[in-house]
Amino acid sequence: YYLSLEHGNTSPSSPPNSLDLNGSHPRRIKLTAPNINLSLDRSEGSVLSDDNLDTPDEIDINVDDLDTPDEADSFEYTGNEDQAAVRDVFQEESESIPEYTAEEERQDNRLWRTVVIGEQEQRIDMKVIEPYKKVISHGGYYGDGLNAIIVFAACFLPDSSRADYNYVMENLFLYVISTLELMVAEDYMIVYLNGATPRRKMPGFGWMKKCYQMIDRRLRKNLKSFIIVHPSWFIRTILAVTRPFISSKFSSKIQYVGTLTELSDLIPMEYVHIPESIVNYHHPSKVLLFAINTITRFCF
Repeated sequence: YYLSLEHGNTSPSSPPNSLDLNGSHPRRIKLTAPNINLSLDRSEGSVLSDDNLDTPDEIDINVDDLDTPDEADSFEYTGNEDQAAVRDVFQEESESIPEYTAEEERQDNRLWRTVVIGEQEQRIDMKVIEPYKKVISHGGYYGDGLNAIIVFAACFLPDSSRADYNYVMENLFLYVISTLELMVAEDYMIVYLNGATPRRKMPGFGWMKKCYQMIDRRLRKNLKSFIIVHPSWFIRTILAVTRPFISSKFSSKIQYVGTLTELSDLIPMEYVHIPESIVNYHHPSKVLLFAINTITRFCF
């Protein structure tokens, strides 16, 4: 199409043969499109000819050398089938876990006891000390009023060869102290049964020192007598070492007894539980006992 610009009219007309430079003829513009061969055959000059498709030899690709994924590297998404399998696994696991009943929960709570010692709350593992709870017992009363007799049987202490010995003794210590506070209302005495106790079961110096330091002031004051039955040289040595850490008043309360017969002369034995091993214990001879008592009076 050709546009005529003369007198503002636009109409198609024949193409001009020459360009008028004097302005006497209307101005016309001729637009000529280049020749483009878009043939898709492989003839010469075509975009698909061999000359245009040649590539350098150095970028030739060997298909055999390419790494392609094998069957092991591929996976197939199974969708709902996998989800169903997962649900089945979770269902089997939930069915295999036994239900935690209310009775079992109450029983589990009873395995731990919370006590307050020295204005601090402590938790006692009651399960681990279950075999050793007989170490402390109530032996009735003496004199007038509620003067308690507290019996401590060292033969029921744990063996020091236990792998968790320190943990057991820590919890047992809390149990003894808390039980002592419950048993004692007024004045009281402690009967320490040392007979038939092997050395490996004897409490160490640190444990005994800690017990004394953790005893409430009321319990220290109300303790009237500390009777040691069947004393050994080891227990005497322990008490001699701990002497700098205890008061002279407490030292004056310590009393050694060589036989159960002598013990029965001092306190009522009706409610005092004596383990069978201590009943059958072979106590020292009278000569050795006399020597022990003499040394005790000299040291304490």
